[in-house]
Amino acid sequence: MPSPLAPARLAFAPDGTPYSETFGDVYHSAAGGLAQARHVFLQGNGLPERWRGRRVFTILETGFGFGLSFLATWHAWRADPKRCERLHFVSIEKHPFTAIDFESLLQKFPEIASEAKQLLARWPILVPGMHRIELDGRNVVLTLFFGDVADGLPQLALAADAFFLDGFAPPKNPAMWSPPLLRHLGRLAAPGATLATWSVAAPVREALQGAGFALEKVQGFGTKREMLRGDLIARKKVSAEKTISRSAIVIGAGIAGAAVCERLASRGWEVTLIERHTGPAEEASGNHAGIFHPIISPDDSLFARFTRASFMFLLNHWKNLHDLQWERCGVLQMARNADEKASQQRALATLGYPANYAQFDEVKGGIWFPEAGWVKPRSLVQALLSHSGIETKFGMEVFDLEHSGTTWNARDKQSKTIASSSIVILANASDALHLAPQPAVKLRRVRGQLTLAPAIEGLRHILLRGGMVLPGVDGLSVIGASFDVGDEDPELRADSHEGNLERLEQMLPGASSGLDPASLGGRVAFRAVVRDRLPMIGPIADARGAGLYGAFAYGSRGLLWAGLGGEMLASLLEGEPLPVERKLAAAVDPGRFALRAARRGLPAARQ
Repeated sequence: MPSPLAPARLAFAPDGTPYSETFGDVYHSAAGGLAQARHVFLQGNGLPERWRGRRVFTILETGFGFGLSFLATWHAWRADPKRCERLHFVSIEKHPFTAIDFESLLQKFPEIASEAKQLLARWPILVPGMHRIELDGRNVVLTLFFGDVADGLPQLALAADAFFLDGFAPPKNPAMWSPPLLRHLGRLAAPGATLATWSVAAPVREALQGAGFALEKVQGFGTKREMLRGDLIARKKVSAEKTISRSAIVIGAGIAGAAVCERLASRGWEVTLIERHTGPAEEASGNHAGIFHPIISPDDSLFARFTRASFMFLLNHWKNLHDLQWERCGVLQMARNADEKASQQRALATLGYPANYAQFDEVKGGIWFPEAGWVKPRSLVQALLSHSGIETKFGMEVFDLEHSGTTWNARDKQSKTIASSSIVILANASDALHLAPQPAVKLRRVRGQLTLAPAIEGLRHILLRGGMVLPGVDGLSVIGASFDVGDEDPELRADSHEGNLERLEQMLPGASSGLDPASLGGRVAFRAVVRDRLPMIGPIADARGAGLYGAFAYGSRGLLWAGLGGEMLASLLEGEPLPVERKLAAAVDPGRFALRAARRGLPAARQ
């Protein structure tokens, strides 16, 4: 379990330099924070010259502080007419500043006021894990890991072109400079990578040399006479960078498929979206309204972590979408009994989340998520598909995938090719395994019926308690949903409405009075779930060939998981830094069930 985050405390040295009381050290030289960042980290890594002519350039920093090195880098990137197309900046911070303190510190640097304002508008809630923030027309991507560097560095998946080593001084923070930790830099380095740091301590030099870098001392900054810069020692002949076609077929035009399309198209890919219905969002993604909220478990399970990462991603990403109909009205997860109430309280006490993420409501008896809320799924799908570069083929069903050479051909019932590409992404829920059978995977279809009732008077936020009820959205409250395993009935049923009204009564006694199950509207949709309840996101092993990927088995959490799932796939295909920890990527990998069976020495039977 990650330790609760302890935000940095705002403090200053006698000369006014920002100071960490935890580590007993300053955040930057008294000679100037921006000047130090430019001299040590930009010049020390040969920037901006080295990113010129590149499509993507990736920087990894240890010690974000209050973001001066990032903001100086972003400022230099914006000023460079020959800059790379896309700049990735990944940084680790154990004690991030709150938004209020962050803003206070950055006010002292008017030169980067424009960048600081944009970053502050996207500053995440301080919860552990990785946070991806897109800036500057989505061409600058900041990925923050909030937590201990010993937890974060081993969990990163990236190829860094430059390293900014900016922790507090080794005597003040020895764990950050330990040889076992710095050895990860060799694993995370791209061919030709460089590094720079203001520290010239002998143990640091030895650790970096052990990680595979050739070092030299150069002129330091301010009162420091020397600093270090280094180059990765080539361990083998560097092969030419592979050219990828940057085109893909996505099958399924629900939220999962739309999210993948948007993430690829935002990187310049040409995407062909194939959907058997005559338009998008015709199945579960066509519900009147759906909810998004985190999950809290006392052990901070992989399920809870992936959901938290997805929730934090969507809060930032949805701000980029036009005409999205959503509201962060808050969600109350009501305890069903005294034991559950005690469990919720213990979990919050153990995990130590800030109040703007989750807090216990003593009056109403449950966990309150102030930033959670509802979204209209159709508006989300439409907003995602409005991106240029997406060709839609509606009313066409893929019955077969044929692989020839390096190309996949998506074919219809008459074996006619609908589209061809080297990359195919299956985002068609329970139908995915019909096109790419996986013997080790047991995927279930679960029927879910929602009830639509006149807006419940006085209800201003979402309630959860064995079900859900939404406040009025366009005059209707959504209540539900049933969970019918093995039930293939697509029609609305009065008994399912009755079950939903029973759930409503448990949350709001008396609210179901006067509602007739036989006359209520609603919607039936089918969810795809696997045994561990986590999604299937990543490459799919197939004997026919490579280039097959999955984004399915989202269950009832497609609204939450789809955005991050699309970002994961786009990052994998582009060779960009992953937006989640390696452990989480492994937890949702489609091959996990086959791998578990192999480890137990079992045949790839369905699990």
